[in-house]
Amino acid sequence: MGILGPRDYNGGSVTSDRLRRARRRPLHVSVAAAFGWSPLVKSFGTEEGPSLNDKGAFGRDVRARDEQTPHQHSAEKKQSRHQDQLEEEYERHYSDPCSMAYRLRFFNEPMMAGISLRGLRVLDAMCGAGQMTDYLLSCGARVTGLDISEKAIEHFRKKLPQAHAMVGSILDTGLESDSYDCVTVLGGLHHVHPNVDAAIDEIYRILRPGGYFCFMEPHAGSVPDVVRRIWYRVDRHMFEDNEQAIDVAALQAKNEDRFEFLTTRYGGGVAYLLVLNSLVFRIPLGWKRHYSRLCMGLEALIGKVQGPRLSCFVVGQWRKKGAGGARPLGTEAR
Repeated sequence: MGILGPRDYNGGSVTSDRLRRARRRPLHVSVAAAFGWSPLVKSFGTEEGPSLNDKGAFGRDVRARDEQTPHQHSAEKKQSRHQDQLEEEYERHYSDPCSMAYRLRFFNEPMMAGISLRGLRVLDAMCGAGQMTDYLLSCGARVTGLDISEKAIEHFRKKLPQAHAMVGSILDTGLESDSYDCVTVLGGLHHVHPNVDAAIDEIYRILRPGGYFCFMEPHAGSVPDVVRRIWYRVDRHMFEDNEQAIDVAALQAKNEDRFEFLTTRYGGGVAYLLVLNSLVFRIPLGWKRHYSRLCMGLEALIGKVQGPRLSCFVVGQWRKKGAGGARPLGTEAR
């Protein structure tokens, strides 16, 4: 662990107990790894950690998972089955060129702003088929993708053989403590209720001191969230009953002793609804190319004056405390 270990909310340290329990409790996964080489990524290794294709380093992660029995929390069982059922449709609607352009502009770049990813070891948690991973690799990161859905990881491996892939849970990854420079989560935390706190604990554990936790989630407390809660209850084809927007303020209050909160950005409008979430609204895929550019332009314009009350999502960038005053990992020297 780093300088600061996880703490319970009565003020006591739970680091050693947590690690002892982690060695005993079962894991929820079957594990497989995909290794690949490309001229682009062979040069990304640094002295700070193993290269992208350092099989020995990744093998330690795999062995840690293999030593435990597969297991899933009930909420994850629901989400795993649900995601497997929707994976083909999801991949078509959320990975098309219009959706990827939206992700780049409104999620990826704001999430990673100010962080130089080249050579950093990044865990793309709840990665799906790798929409975020593709961007991380293009920036020079050494990426491991983690997702509870076997079908999603199957797509991930086919699309991104130069990254590692693991079927598993963000609640108990089996990865080594203090082993990653950055953890990214794009729209995954709201799927793990009521276990969001446990997911944050695990993210904290595997991050190195000074490492970054970067995320995007639908956020609670807004006008769109009122509509979202109704929609979640009505549309059972698209949503499970444990899905719930994230209360960022509450999470920050619980984790202020462990993380610095660097940025909090709110957004989401007509393009978020009609371009990115075309599947939810049953919009034919071919229609998006006719209106996506206009919608994204309007959303960018409105976003300049948009506050949390009228936003659909929140983008956050946190940094694990305990860097000892050194220049934060991955930031450019000024």
